[in-house]
Amino acid sequence: MRIFVLIICLSSFFLNFSQEDNLEQDLIFDKNIKSYSYVQAEYFYGNILKHNENVGHFLVDHPTGVLLSWNKKTFGEKQWQERFNYPDYGFSFAYQDNKNEVLGDVYSFYGHYNFYFFNRTNKNQFVLRPSFGVGYNTKPYDKVTNPKNVAFGTKLNASVSFRLYYQRENILKNVGVNAGLTFMHTSNASFKSPNTGLNIWAATIGLNYNLNANNAIIEYISNSDKEEIIDKKINYNFEFKFGANESDFIGSGIKPFFVIAAYVDKRLNQKSALQFGSELFVNYSLKDFIDIKAITDATFEKGDFKRVGVFVGHELFINKLSIIGQLGYYVYYPIVFEGRIYERVGFKYYFKDKLFGSFTLKAHAAKAETFSLGIGIRL
Repeated sequence: MRIFVLIICLSSFFLNFSQEDNLEQDLIFDKNIKSYSYVQAEYFYGNILKHNENVGHFLVDHPTGVLLSWNKKTFGEKQWQERFNYPDYGFSFAYQDNKNEVLGDVYSFYGHYNFYFFNRTNKNQFVLRPSFGVGYNTKPYDKVTNPKNVAFGTKLNASVSFRLYYQRENILKNVGVNAGLTFMHTSNASFKSPNTGLNIWAATIGLNYNLNANNAIIEYISNSDKEEIIDKKINYNFEFKFGANESDFIGSGIKPFFVIAAYVDKRLNQKSALQFGSELFVNYSLKDFIDIKAITDATFEKGDFKRVGVFVGHELFINKLSIIGQLGYYVYYPIVFEGRIYERVGFKYYFKDKLFGSFTLKAHAAKAETFSLGIGIRL
């Protein structure tokens, strides 16, 4: 799971770097191509990662599948688009054949952005695509019919993927090619046990097709001289997160949790801000874990189910949406559970300048612990 934080940090660096080489001249926006979009169809071949000792029996073959996506290009009609080198946004679908009767197959649906590393007038591009969505597993755990599937305790799961690939459009009329690497993670974040989740690395290859029949030359707007002035003062944030999950003991029941966080952030530029703060965790499924563990293990000492952590983070602003990555450490850690270091990745959406909502995944290394919804205020 820490790889998600690393990928987001690297993404932030490269997205900032890519803007150093701006378009050589201001280009006039052609409203006739405002609806420019294209589709992609790709095949993937990969490996299941052994991120947990309990998933060894899954490693019997190489998963394969197909990726289908629709992408809409941006041209700078909004300032954030030029700031991020005119990215695409769209939707995608993945069919994942795990080549394993225990695991079943996974059908995933995502929303995504495509971020370009090179000047957008370059015909050869490297693209980073973060995708977030839901995955449907066809054969989840069942204590009678499928007791070995410890990866998926539910049919519906969260699914996250990161792709890095080469793309060349319009090689033969409207047809182009793309090829690269993808990482896919699917789990229910311990909403219901068991839940080791599934991680896959895969190579992809496929075609793209431009849906604009006239294949018009793309022109971009440059608004760099109209950038807003960013207030770089320190801001204070207060956030309440909540959700539900189940302890590692199967059948112990889904229980609520909540998190109260207070942190400061400082804007570095139009795109980025650094964060530092503290948070209180109150998780009633952890209370279940402590109670059951004390009964089943005579050497286990019961303790408080509440924890307190401190964290540092980075926030990448994309219009009203932002991507966050945080790394934390429990300073109040009354019982040993999953380790003292934790990670969080996810989204924030600013309804107004001072009011935001969030959707985040918290994990310890490769093990997801919770998905949470949040509401907060920024002062």
